[in-house]
Amino acid sequence: MTVLIFCCPVRGESAVNILWLAVTLVLFYIFMTAYCTPYNALIPELGSDQKTRMAISTSISFTYIAGMAMAYLAPVIWGMLQGAGLERVLAIRITFTGMALIGMVCMFVPVFTIREKEYVSAAPSESTALKSLAATFKNKDFRVFVASDIAYFLGITMFQTALPFFVTSLLKLDEGMSTVYFVLMTALSVIFYVPINKLTPKFGKKKLILFAFTVFTVSFVYTAFFGSALPIPPAVQGYILCVVAAPAMAIFGILPQAVVADISECDALETGENRSGMFFAARTFAFKLGQSIAMLLVTAFATIGQETGAGYRITAVAAAVVCVLGGVLFMLYNEKKVYAKILNK
Repeated sequence: MTVLIFCCPVRGESAVNILWLAVTLVLFYIFMTAYCTPYNALIPELGSDQKTRMAISTSISFTYIAGMAMAYLAPVIWGMLQGAGLERVLAIRITFTGMALIGMVCMFVPVFTIREKEYVSAAPSESTALKSLAATFKNKDFRVFVASDIAYFLGITMFQTALPFFVTSLLKLDEGMSTVYFVLMTALSVIFYVPINKLTPKFGKKKLILFAFTVFTVSFVYTAFFGSALPIPPAVQGYILCVVAAPAMAIFGILPQAVVADISECDALETGENRSGMFFAARTFAFKLGQSIAMLLVTAFATIGQETGAGYRITAVAAAVVCVLGGVLFMLYNEKKVYAKILNK
């Protein structure tokens, strides 16, 4: 599906291409969910203790960043192919085909190398999918987490989607600087991986996630004042944002999926039925819902005061408000109860 997305049948604008993209994108996300749900559900199965789960979550976050870094090389690769004499569209298709093949090989590695039966004795669920989903959402802590998670993805997606416009419209910088800032922010977040792993056993996941919500809220409010409102050179304003937001990016890159693993194990101990796959499937739906709503909101806000950039400032403030909401909701998560159940199993 990844390759087919870039292989529209008609050259130029066409209703056929719109239909082609609609079908291939829907199928892409269906198959991505079909892979990611059982993949993430392996976290509580392979990680029998907190330390191992944190190591797995950290590794997944790190390899996600490594994959993103590789993806950022795409324009460089197709530029080299164009330099070798290939036509632009063909060069782009070859680039993404090569990346898709590398991705497919990587995705097959856990399929053929993880001996799942050595870690868990899986029994077929007697519940239907709908009953299992309903039982999953009966878990109060999971409902709290999902509501908070939707708020997080709503806020962060609004911010990331509008980042190029923050740079060009508010800071009046070249569009390429948005890529520089995003890459720098991501790279800086990696530096915080080790401290987060060290601090989590001491403070717990809940306190660190609440801290991350606070940092993102401050970062988004700060972004709303980008430009002449701050007595700092425009480029420096962007660099300050990268440094401030990096620890929060690291925390949200590692801890949320470890929290889902904790909740799913606690639920399995309480109910006698392992529904870890359903927990991660519901979480996947939550972040896609947050991302979808964010896209609509950014598009709507962008139409406000286009000449002054007012719509983008509103977007930053809205992202901050949503993060405050996410933090307030996550305060209701009963981490002590979940930990107590897991440790006394």
